[in-house]
Amino acid sequence: WITRPRFIVEDNVLVELKSVEKVTKAHHKQVLTYPRLTGIRLGYLLNFGEDLIRDGILRITNGDAE
Repeated sequence: WITRPRFIVEDNVLVELKSVEKVTKAHHKQVLTYPRLTGIRLGYLLNFGEDLIRDGILRITNGDAE
């Protein structure tokens, strides 16, 4: 089973979409792995399951979560 980021924008930004009540460590690890596998340095995990969308945004740069 191979996972891929949901979107790659202009070969520069990875975007992974979720709609879960709570983002787990597995979701974080999944998105943290993408920059290492693709060489793309910027990624976002967007969780639409949060009450406020701003609470559901995780920014990943160089394989580190911010």
